[in-house]
Order: sequence, then structure tokens, then C-alpha cells
Amino acid sequence: MLSDLEIAQKAKMLPIRQIAEKAGVLEEELELYGNFKAKVDLKILDRLKGRPNGKYIDVTAINPTPLGEGKTVTTIGLSQSLGHIGKKVCTCIRQPSLGPVFGIKGGAAGGGYSQVIPMEDFNLHLTGDVHAVSMANNLLAAMIDAHLKHGNELRIKPDTISWRRVIDLSDKWGIFNIISGVGGEGRTMRQTGFDISVASECMAILALCENLKDLRKRLGRIIVAENEDGKPVTAEDLRAAGSMAVLMRDAVKPTLMQTLEHTPVFVHAGPFANIAQGNNSIIADRIALKLADYVVTESGFGADCGMEKFMNIKCRASGLAPNCVVIVATVRALKMHGGGPKVVPGKPIPEAYKTKNLELLEKGVCNLEKHIENVGLFGVPAIVAVNRFDTDTDEEIDFIRKRAVAAGAEGAFCSQVWLKGGPGGKELAEAVVKACDKKSEFKLLYKDEAPITEKIETIAKKVYGAGKVTFTPEVEKKIKTFTKWGLGKLPICMAKTHLSLSQDGAVKGRPSGFTVNVTDIRPSAGAGFLFPLLGTFTTMPGLPSRPAAVDVDIDDQGNVVGLF
Repeated sequence: MLSDLEIAQKAKMLPIRQIAEKAGVLEEELELYGNFKAKVDLKILDRLKGRPNGKYIDVTAINPTPLGEGKTVTTIGLSQSLGHIGKKVCTCIRQPSLGPVFGIKGGAAGGGYSQVIPMEDFNLHLTGDVHAVSMANNLLAAMIDAHLKHGNELRIKPDTISWRRVIDLSDKWGIFNIISGVGGEGRTMRQTGFDISVASECMAILALCENLKDLRKRLGRIIVAENEDGKPVTAEDLRAAGSMAVLMRDAVKPTLMQTLEHTPVFVHAGPFANIAQGNNSIIADRIALKLADYVVTESGFGADCGMEKFMNIKCRASGLAPNCVVIVATVRALKMHGGGPKVVPGKPIPEAYKTKNLELLEKGVCNLEKHIENVGLFGVPAIVAVNRFDTDTDEEIDFIRKRAVAAGAEGAFCSQVWLKGGPGGKELAEAVVKACDKKSEFKLLYKDEAPITEKIETIAKKVYGAGKVTFTPEVEKKIKTFTKWGLGKLPICMAKTHLSLSQDGAVKGRPSGFTVNVTDIRPSAGAGFLFPLLGTFTTMPGLPSRPAAVDVDIDDQGNVVGLF
């Protein structure tokens, strides 16, 4: 079979004007970036405000494994499948970070015959939103250091500065922790560092804002430090927010693209639900819901990460409620959660994952069951999509189906959208339509008024399965400070490993009764949440020993090769 890149490059793309016209976007609402992608002006929301919303579908997954689950493939494939059965559909998806593109994961356009195209554009820069976010973030960082240099009129305490610089690469081994201000008279030396760009609060603000005016207000509310009186210092205090908004004025508009089967796709905001909020923008969802009968969006990683944040943060901010959640799983990944053999990149996949092994599957299906229960916490119908490989047996699929239904899912359905595109997900699409017609009893997991520690404990115990939550003395001190500053009613955006329900990525399956250690907490007042960090988790990934970047190149005709 052709590679993902070869499939994408051989595809016949329609001009983006045709995709827009089919979707219901007017010519004057488009800002073209070449022939195959365009920004959509936010005035479209004023034109469409009287229309009813379509059905709202979130795609999530079990905890990821090196074997892959195919969540983005399923997101794109389900959209194509809904189009295949005659439904008017839009997809809303996040823009990839260059960190994983050049790291170990590769691109995030889907795969096989369920992709967003042009795939190279989607994965590499696109229309520059991530760069705009990075520049806005780093402008604020530069203005903080300049303020310290030129007299510190705001009386900022340097050791309380929490605002870090960002870069959209996995550079943990070089610049995650640094000392700034070295080598010059009158400079303030302090410990700081870099995060990956998509972890910037500016990206979260982009994802959660309503429009450009709201983005500007939120940027102004960013807290960067304390002053000598123990009060917060904001981007507005530094008079940086206006320039930051100017840098992001085009980024606030979602980008319109297409799938291999020419269904419309809105690309907006960034990934990493382990580090950030990990969902695409409220703006893109609102536009899509007015244009389409069915909107398929995707949350990062498993239902313990992206989906929990989709519900508790994004839906809380937007007032929107999902009609259905699709949980993606594979037989192989569930076997790994059951204690299957280690998978080593570059080496053949062990036979246990390619032959029938109900014993491993039975041990690992508990991870899927927990995520079905997590969806149930929010009162939304759950559908399981089994991303099927040719080595999976009917007996294994039937076993998953029975256990999924027993755990509370509406059903489990095979998906072969990677191999067959839209026709490969017909059964799944029909099941999703049926689930969306059911009455949703959507509810949030905690109330705004709950204390900060209670919110954190609720997520850890109910969603992860923890038995105990501990807070370092420094975290307890920060929580008291944030409460004093009036931030106590904000929701929580947990930063933890995506590889396990626990804070230890090596623990598979469904652990319970473990301890969660909150080792830091940061304010994200502009985005509208608090940001606890669990265990030794960091906000900058590192490249593996053999990064994907070594295979990416340009051929003699100027075409991208080696991207996956």
C-alpha cells in the first residue's frame, strides 16, 4: 500500500472555493492562502446566528500506546463516512505541532484514505497560527525582562515570574530549564525556561475565546508574576496585550481545508491534551455547528486527558454540549494494556499483537471500560470505534463489543476507514447518528464554586481512579494566593502523562487507589483555568534518539518526502 504522504500527494484536491461553497461559506468570507486553504472571517457567525446547531460529536480514545489507536484517522474517517451516508458534515481539528511532526509521532493529518489534505501544508506551518502564538508569547517574555532592566516600575519580584518563552519544537534536552540575564551589567539573572508553543497560554486563549475583542481582553488578563505587595502583575499592566493581539489578529480566524473525500475541515488551535487543554477552538466549532448537520471534533489523547478538558473547560466556556462521544480503541493496544510484550521502534511487532490472544485482551480491556465510564460521568452516550487491523479476529472483536456494552457503551463497531475511507466506517457512522438522536443528560464534573483542591481531587479520583491526592507546601501556598486573587472559581487543566490513567506512564490497564502528587500549579487567568502539574511532568517534550526529522527531505522536484 502507498504511504500516507503518497496517498495525499496523489489525491485530486478541489479548489477551496468549491469546498467553501458546498459548506455554505460565502466568497466574501474567505481569505485565500493559495488554492487549497483559506481563513474564514468571523463575520460569518453574525450571518449564521439564527440557524440551529447541528449534532456535536467528540472523538476520544483509550490511553495511547506505541502501537497507535488511530484517533485522528477515525475522526477524519467518521466525517467521510457521515458524508458517505448522505449527511452534511464538518470536521473540526487541531493544528499539529512541529514537535511531534519532527519527533516520534509524525504528522497529525490522519492516515491512509482518511486524511486532511494538502497533508504537507496541514503538518508544516499551515497559515502561521502557531508562529503567531509563539511571537505573542515571546513578545510578552521580552517585555517582562525589558521592564526589569529599565527600572522595574511595577515592582515585580523576579523570583515569582511564571511566564516562560516558547518554541514549537521538542527541545527538552537543550532549553527546558535555563538561566536568563547572563553576561550583562544591570541584567536580572533568574531561572526560567522554554515550553513547547502549543502549551502557551496564548494558544489556550485562542482556543477558548469568542472573537478578536474577547481574545484581546483575555490576553490582558494573563498573570506573569507577583509584585512586592503580593498582587498579580498582568500583561495589561506591562502594556503588552495590545501588541500581542495584533500579532494574533489573523490567527483568531480558523483555516478551511478538505478531507480526501472533499468534506470540509476547520483547522484551529493546537494539540497536546497532556500539557495543554488539547482541543480545537470554540470559534471553529460554532461556525461548523451552524453550517452542518453533524460536526465531528477531536480531543487530544485519552478520555482522561482531552475529553475531560473538552467537557470541563471547553464546554463550560462555550455553553455547548456534545450529543455523542466516540472512543477509539484497537485490539493491539488493549493487549498492550493487558501486559503484552514491549514494542521497540524499528523492530517487528511481537506475534502476540498479530495473533488471537484473548487472555491478553481480557486483561487489557479494563482500560477501555474505564474510559466508557468516564464518558458516562458527563451523561453523554458513548460509542466505541474498533480501528480494525487485518490480523484481528472476529472473536476478539466480539469480545470487545460485549465488554463495551456491559460497561455502558451504546455499542462497539468496527472501523476500516484507514483502508477504505468513508465506506469503511458506514456502520460506525450509522451508529453515531442513532446515538446523537438519544437524549443527552450532559453535566459538568464539578461546580465553579468548589475549592481548588476539591476540583483537583474530583478529577484525580473520579476520572483517573486515584485513591489519594497530595499537594506540596509550595502548591498549597500558591492555591491560597490564587484564591485570594479571585481565581478560585476557575476550572482545572491538569498536566499529566497521557500514557496511563495514573501519573506514571509505565502503568497500563486500569490502576486504582494510587496517589497523585501535585508538584506545581500555574495561573492561566487569561485562558480561564488553573494549571496543576502532576508528578515530574514537564511542559516541553524531547526528541527521541532517532527523530522523524532525519527522514524528512525535499526531492529534486521540490516535493516533500519522508513525512508521515
